[in-house]
Amino acid sequence: MTYLQKLDAIVASTIAPAASTTDRDAVFPRPAIDALGAAGLLGLVSATEVGGLGLGLAEAVQVIERIAKACPSTAMVVCMHYCGTTVLEKFGSDAVRRDIAAGRHLTTLAWSDTGSRSHFWAPVGTARADGDTVLIDGSKTMVTSAGEADSYVWSTGPVGGAGVSSLWLVDSKAAGLSEPKFFDGMGLRGNRSSPLTANAVRLPASSLLGTDGGAFDVMIGTVLPVFATLIASCSVGLMEASLEASCAHVSGSKLEHIGTTLAELPTIRAYIARARIKADMARTLRDDTLAAMAAGRADTMLRVMQVKAAAAEAALEVTDVAMRVCGGAAFRKDVGVERYFRDARAASIMAPTSDVLYDFIGKAVCGMPVFG
Repeated sequence: MTYLQKLDAIVASTIAPAASTTDRDAVFPRPAIDALGAAGLLGLVSATEVGGLGLGLAEAVQVIERIAKACPSTAMVVCMHYCGTTVLEKFGSDAVRRDIAAGRHLTTLAWSDTGSRSHFWAPVGTARADGDTVLIDGSKTMVTSAGEADSYVWSTGPVGGAGVSSLWLVDSKAAGLSEPKFFDGMGLRGNRSSPLTANAVRLPASSLLGTDGGAFDVMIGTVLPVFATLIASCSVGLMEASLEASCAHVSGSKLEHIGTTLAELPTIRAYIARARIKADMARTLRDDTLAAMAAGRADTMLRVMQVKAAAAEAALEVTDVAMRVCGGAAFRKDVGVERYFRDARAASIMAPTSDVLYDFIGKAVCGMPVFG
């Protein structure tokens, strides 16, 4: 079986059937993660030399999009795992890399600090040397898979003072880590995105990923392209799901007094058409972003910044249309659009937010330094 055939089987048998419960009860999708691990899909971007599939971002976006159509919460967990794996493939130990490749280790990013907002590359958390170890302190506003992942790729200010930030591999069971508030929110309820606090968490010096103070280049140059493209793929997947659900509803709902379905009304079809165009534009930009990265085009970073904002905002519009054309029925869970409407809200306010990205894009277009 190919990796996509394995994925489709897991989506059908495990992810899709549990999606409603995952959302309703805010349950972390552990059976889905275990199944993906057993199938080798958690090791999708891990190198073959450590037992992974050795595939890249082009394959990862297909995985995330397909999962997001069934359960955006599960897609977000896998998305952040791939982002963390991207760092660990570059700087992690062979032991950790082999565990990820074998599906035994789930990782995630812990970057957004209380007080840093969208400027995730400039954390306010600290790291200080203590003999041959390091003590880290800080408060993260939202960490996907908090309390469920095996490790966090955690950001702090540098130990030595030079540079902007440093990255550390932190065991999720390390003493001094706490989850002060369990997430209970409007959308993406199953991905366990909760605040985490580090209070004098002691790490071996070998936990440093890369160089002290050198995390900016890793965050922006290595991880941001992966993160932005995968988050965009989450948005694309849930747009596809909401369009399918809304089209099924309007095609099957008959207006008895005039003997026609909702889909036969020109106004309804016009709304659906505009939503279809928005979703296709987002997908096309996603695919062009991949092409830009593969070719090393000069506009690659511009595309990276555009793709998250464009897909996130398109998802807001598409899911709004899905609710509109389904009318009052859209508020019923069995119609299948209100969950995607809620889940779509997250991408636009996830750091870097759409508003911050618009500023970055504007700077780039005007020939100004983006991250200065």
